[in-house]
Amino acid sequence: MPRTAGPVVLAGVRRAIDGVDDGLVLLLAVRLRLARLAGRLKADAGLAMRDAGREARVRRRAECLAARVGVAPDAAGHLLALAINAACRAQGLPSDLDQGGAGAGTGIIPATMQTPSDPAPHPLLRLVPPPRRIAPLLRVLPLSTQKRLLERAMAKVLAAPMADGTLDFMAGRRLGIDVSDLGLRWVVELQGQQLVVVDAPAEATVRGTATDLLLLAGRLEDADTLFFQRRLVLTGDVELGLTARNLLDRLPWEQVPLGLRIVLNRGARFARAARAAHRREA
Repeated sequence: MPRTAGPVVLAGVRRAIDGVDDGLVLLLAVRLRLARLAGRLKADAGLAMRDAGREARVRRRAECLAARVGVAPDAAGHLLALAINAACRAQGLPSDLDQGGAGAGTGIIPATMQTPSDPAPHPLLRLVPPPRRIAPLLRVLPLSTQKRLLERAMAKVLAAPMADGTLDFMAGRRLGIDVSDLGLRWVVELQGQQLVVVDAPAEATVRGTATDLLLLAGRLEDADTLFFQRRLVLTGDVELGLTARNLLDRLPWEQVPLGLRIVLNRGARFARAARAAHRREA
């Protein structure tokens, strides 16, 4: 093949990929219309609006098909999770991101964390100051104290992947964490067998609000949905950022100390309820 043919062929392949991407979006739009119709039919028939068994079957079917055609089953599972999540919103249902539970094989939220949707926020939660008002107080906290607290938290949460070498990809790499509404920014790097906060530019940065980052840490929302909804934003070295995100998605939650799991889960629920109360007031 002549050298000049390479760019021409590549351009054609990219146009084909663009067509597939357009098709995915159009198919999602069709799926949402069908989901709205299904919601109306279920309401008319007096049926439950959520069917965990069917959601599990939908995901298993997609994962089996993916395996047959050479696609990673977990990729198909995540794609279906986003589609079901969008369908729930289209039907006006709360989305707990548990698309099928443990039986689905690739549930985003572990079975130990499956809980019903949170109740309506208590009116008194409006008295809790939003993060942007707490930010000036946190900035008074010495950087050395912030660093020590963050390093201890990372050591506890990431003890298992640190021990089995899963975190080795972070050796000498710098990942930034930007808590936008608190005005807090850290850069972490793997040095030896410890993640430490360093004073150096980040190669990749994950930015989000305190509540959304806490929801991710507490396993109440998954990274795919938060990035899809632009509530988390990744900048810089995309490959490094995505590798770190995938690690968080696959973090063995049961190996995180129970006390820390409880604190993260309850803290995330409280932050989400407080945010909802402020939004209702607005």
